Amino acid sequence: MTSRELVRRTLEFSNKTKRAPRQIWLLPWAEERYPAGIKAIREDFPADIVTAPSIFATPPINKGDPCAIGESTDAWGSVFTNAQRGIIGEVKHPLVAPDDDEWADTSRIHVPVEWLTFDAGAVNRFCAATDAFVMADCCPRPFEQLQFLRGSPALYMDLVTRPAGMVAFLKKMHAFYCDLMERWAATNVDGMMIMDDWGSQQNLLIDPRLWEDIFKPLYRDYIAIAHGRGKKIFMHSDGMIHAIYPHLTGLGLDAINSQIFCIGLDRLAPFRGKITFWGEIDRQQMLPRGTPADIDAAVRRVRDTLWDGGGCIAQCEFGPGAKPENVRQVFQTWEDLARE
Repeated sequence: MTSRELVRRTLEFSNKTKRAPRQIWLLPWAEERYPAGIKAIREDFPADIVTAPSIFATPPINKGDPCAIGESTDAWGSVFTNAQRGIIGEVKHPLVAPDDDEWADTSRIHVPVEWLTFDAGAVNRFCAATDAFVMADCCPRPFEQLQFLRGSPALYMDLVTRPAGMVAFLKKMHAFYCDLMERWAATNVDGMMIMDDWGSQQNLLIDPRLWEDIFKPLYRDYIAIAHGRGKKIFMHSDGMIHAIYPHLTGLGLDAINSQIFCIGLDRLAPFRGKITFWGEIDRQQMLPRGTPADIDAAVRRVRDTLWDGGGCIAQCEFGPGAKPENVRQVFQTWEDLARE
């Protein structure tokens, strides 16, 4: 069975091999510190999920290294300031001014239409040359992008008051994201991705009713675009997001990458067989402070609680503080479970 078929069967709860598909997420912090360990993990536990390349006819305007100390600019024109090498910094001066409560001036925002010029032929050739499950190289993130453009505190107020300028810009942003999704969905990729970090350590960052009113319809459109072309669709969201799990499963989202140990496995057990848990193992406590034995036990708890003829992907993020031996143990235990 190819990796492509393994991932599909896992997402459809018809994986009879008992092996969970593998994927590692690497931050530059880890790549700089543990190149040999990463090389060994990749060789011993090859990834089943890969991402298609983006080759643009018109290059986006982003510049600088977002993970280097100093400043970098994203494709929307937001300038990030970074004080720690290996991770992404913060926007200190939003493009929508703090005192512009009506969003009267959005002229400094650059909608990255250059993303629409990606080479679809190159994407299709990449898909044809691999047996892996291929993800599109696009990722709508409306909530986070609004924060980059406006600043989080001001945006939280805007979501309550809903100034006409913000509403108009959100419609423009959503139309752009839908266009981008449509173009990628027309290629031969297998899956697509959306993301927004919605949770703090204890709760959603906004009232769940606001989320349902403003953002749920956006995700409904993205999911419909993917499914309309026969693509699977994945989502990433950090924090305590238990409140929106019923909505995401109801919309037909295929897989979600969330902090399942922050939320609690017992809370997530009712969603077994309804959505695929795209990782992960606790990167706040276990990966940096645990032992391989702790990791082994954690993976087994995930398998026992959430596996249902599939429904689990052996995904792990190797980021700041994580021990290489613990990251390796994540994949080793999933491998052991398949053999057992």
